[in-house]
Amino acid sequence: MNASPPLFANAMPDRNAPRFGVFVTPYNDPPRHAVELAKHAEQVGLDLVTFQDHPYQPRFHDTVALLAWTGAETERIRLASAVHVLPLRRPAVLAKQAATIDLLSGGRFELGLGAGGFWDAIEAMGGPRRTPGEAVAALDEAIDVIRGLWDTESRERLEAGGQHYRVSGAKRGPAPAHDMEIWVGAYGPKMMGLIGRKADGWLPSIGRVPFDELRERARQLDEAAVAAGRSPAEIRRIANLGLGESAFDPGRLADLIVALARELRFSTFTLATDDPAVIEAYATLVAPRARAEIGVNP
Repeated sequence: MNASPPLFANAMPDRNAPRFGVFVTPYNDPPRHAVELAKHAEQVGLDLVTFQDHPYQPRFHDTVALLAWTGAETERIRLASAVHVLPLRRPAVLAKQAATIDLLSGGRFELGLGAGGFWDAIEAMGGPRRTPGEAVAALDEAIDVIRGLWDTESRERLEAGGQHYRVSGAKRGPAPAHDMEIWVGAYGPKMMGLIGRKADGWLPSIGRVPFDELRERARQLDEAAVAAGRSPAEIRRIANLGLGESAFDPGRLADLIVALARELRFSTFTLATDDPAVIEAYATLVAPRARAEIGVNP
């Protein structure tokens, strides 16, 4: 995809090796809330920190700026958007922002994309209101635009997109520091087809759908990948784990992770929490136990 070898030997680890991270709320009061939690996650040994993207939420930082700042204040931990609200993020600009964060962080960023869902809030900020079919089509076009702009190996100016996003004669670049992955947060059957054809990762929030439905979505993803000539193993499965109303129980959480890994082939697990003590317990109690039971060394 990229024009030249990566500047940093920092590709995302093997898709089948379990990795553990945290899903931090990007609150802007106090201003350093999310940054300090990301630094804490790095210090206790987690692999990944992710931030949601809701530009219409006044209590949240802008996620692109937050990711860049966090990258500057960390050294090892990987970063990801989970996920960018595409109707308020033009893909041609987002491609350059993502590549910039990746270059400046030493190849530590992965790009999460979402089709949108809070349409009243999106429309209030000047974004489009899309039907489910339009949202899928727009995300499909956006992936082509983003990947095309990262492909600096081509000497031709980029022609990509369609009805929702179109670039015509755009100059390509910059390329990211590593072969950046595009993760899609979605649940619907049409989205599973898109992920199977084009994406590098599937990022659902566990608990929003019943386990049987999650199993069915995983099957649809596999079928779409095979139909597109891909191996389902090429697609990373990232589980965003919410505690909900339950108290943090390391044993039950480790059991859930093992079940997701064995039954549905999830390999990356981010815990939604803003509690430093829970973050540390997740890194020191849950992750080692889950790794041992899954049977893959870090």
